[in-house]
Amino acid sequence: MKRRAFLKFSAMAGTVMALGGLGISLKPTMARAQLLKLRWAKETTSICCYCAVGCGLLVHTAKDGQNRAINVEGNPDHPINEGSLCAKGASIWQLTENDSRVLQPMYRAPFSDKWEAVSWDWALDQIADRVKKTRDATFSLKNAKGEVVNRCDGIANVGSAAMDNEECWVYQAFLRSLGLVWIEHQARI
Repeated sequence: MKRRAFLKFSAMAGTVMALGGLGISLKPTMARAQLLKLRWAKETTSICCYCAVGCGLLVHTAKDGQNRAINVEGNPDHPINEGSLCAKGASIWQLTENDSRVLQPMYRAPFSDKWEAVSWDWALDQIADRVKKTRDATFSLKNAKGEVVNRCDGIANVGSAAMDNEECWVYQAFLRSLGLVWIEHQARI
């Protein structure tokens, strides 16, 4: 045995002995959800909205008429995460049960440093007006070769990982009807 092989073998043997002596197992572990069976809570399945993985969730809501979330955990029957959740997914309960959650549209005027609460009607009208104005200003009927393209180069879109296939199809059909060609999805980035 050469010196380099002896050093590699010694390092591996030392690591195995150290971890074995501490009782640390290197075998993969299975995540187990708590699976609360609460008679006074309604259990609903959902999908985590943080990334493009699409982990399954079990959401428990109180049946006291307020329908507030009381517990969120990984769904052990879901084929993607099998009950395990990352740190963001494990804290997803705070999305809805948060006293600091913004519940209405907020607007910050250009060059302002303050946000102000606005109505939903005003916010949606502003979005529609700005999309129309940008589309009209950047819409191309033909390209430089004279070919009909009917496209809008002034608007791009990045989709959401929280949408299912049907929602993605409807949303992309809407975007294509505006003439958008710069359409991407979070899962591909």
